[in-house]
Amino acid sequence: MGLIVQKYGGTSVGNTERIENVADKVVDWHGRGHRVVVVVSAMSGETDRLIGLAKSITSRPSPRELDVLLATGEQVTIALLCIALEKRGCPARSYTGGQVRIRTDNAHNKARIQDIEADSIRADLDAGRVVVVAGFQGVDEDGNITTLGRGGSDTTGVALAAALKADECQIYTDVDGVYTTDPRVVPEARRLDRITFEEMLEMASLGSKVLQIRSVEFAGKHNVPLRVLSSFQEGSGTLITFEEANEAERMENVLISGIAFNRDEAKLTVQGVPDRPGIAFSILGSVSAANIEVDMIIQNIGRDGTTDFTFTVHRNDYERTLEILNEQAARLGAREVSGDSKIAKLSLVGIGMRSHAGVASKMFEALAKEGINIRMISTSEIKISVVIDEKYLELGVRALHEAFELEKAV
Repeated sequence: MGLIVQKYGGTSVGNTERIENVADKVVDWHGRGHRVVVVVSAMSGETDRLIGLAKSITSRPSPRELDVLLATGEQVTIALLCIALEKRGCPARSYTGGQVRIRTDNAHNKARIQDIEADSIRADLDAGRVVVVAGFQGVDEDGNITTLGRGGSDTTGVALAAALKADECQIYTDVDGVYTTDPRVVPEARRLDRITFEEMLEMASLGSKVLQIRSVEFAGKHNVPLRVLSSFQEGSGTLITFEEANEAERMENVLISGIAFNRDEAKLTVQGVPDRPGIAFSILGSVSAANIEVDMIIQNIGRDGTTDFTFTVHRNDYERTLEILNEQAARLGAREVSGDSKIAKLSLVGIGMRSHAGVASKMFEALAKEGINIRMISTSEIKISVVIDEKYLELGVRALHEAFELEKAV
């Protein structure tokens, strides 16, 4: 017997038939004597539908009111799942994020969890009930409804697992684990039996859509055992764990664990700004103030007292960032502001890079053979990322997967 937190994504609860299938899984776990907490997303497509309704009224709805609207999606799912569980004779109780008191900061649409009052959940578990919690949402200290951003239900699940000291947090989705890359791009991609938190964190940050990056951060920080499983087929999935001492040799033999990519990138360049201390803050300060996250950054070598500054943002933030930079151009002393929203980021990830040389040169060689030009490069201990033209992305992924022979089991 153990305490299990299960999270089911939008495709897993996409209609009432699938919600009934989830209920069957939950009843099976509960029937084995486990205490079960279930976190659910809105039904597939519901969040997009609600955003569409808001934007049919105005292109920039109030962030606070948008959160009030979006939080209703998960409320539908928790009620339907509890109805399905009770139909099966399994006692269950649903909670919104506010009812659980998942307290967040007040950054609407991108809120962060600060703490969770889990006493009511513990009482229900002790009474033999399954607890069903709305993912993706919470409340700030003033009681305002907040949402955690895309994929936020993963973070809700991990945070609840940490607060309840669960034995495992299971993330059920439409894939049966973490793969060396997206099987839709490379059919030969291989499912990984396990991956370290560090590698998964890099892959999530670099565009892998399996888990939200903040959920991986939370799991790593609180040492929550995390497993990715399929809602639609049986299997052991992928275990995300810390690298243990007795696994060090095995891990070193794995040079590259996976290839991540992200189509949702846009590049902006501020040309001819004064080459002086503080120029990076001068450029990015106004961008940060607009709650826009910056990814890769390159500042060129100064010439004639000026330099060029290039960075990337999420494609959804491209127009707003370009607008901010154009407004600030005169203050920055910039010669020109330009941008490109037709780029993509391609990354190799693997803790084996720490003890092996030549990964970058092999990566660049493989891309060069396909005639793919590299426009930006960023590296860390366990990853190498490049920005390329979006039209070459899938070709680049296939070339690297073949070059590093990721289809072969170690």
